[in-house]
Amino acid sequence: MGFLNQLKDKLAPAKDKVSGLAQQHGDKIDQGLHKAADVVDRRTKGKYSDKIQAGAGKAKDALDRLAGTDGGKGGGGGATPPGDAPPPSPPTPPSAS
Repeated sequence: MGFLNQLKDKLAPAKDKVSGLAQQHGDKIDQGLHKAADVVDRRTKGKYSDKIQAGAGKAKDALDRLAGTDGGKGGGGGATPPGDAPPPSPPTPPSAS
């Protein structure tokens, strides 16, 4: 058995415990992520708002994957897959003025 396999075997109980904690306290962790993102966004005066929100979304996805919930969407990188996009709305007719 190789070194990495031994390491994985020894870390498996810790991963299970962390996964359980993520399931129990996922809502609190999510609130903390959003609160931290808001503080950083305010401190940078919105200059990096898109990057901060993207990072917070990826952290939430990672938390969901760790907890084993459906919110993680498998192995996504924070972007919405093309098949999950809502259909475009029909164009509105011009008003008769």
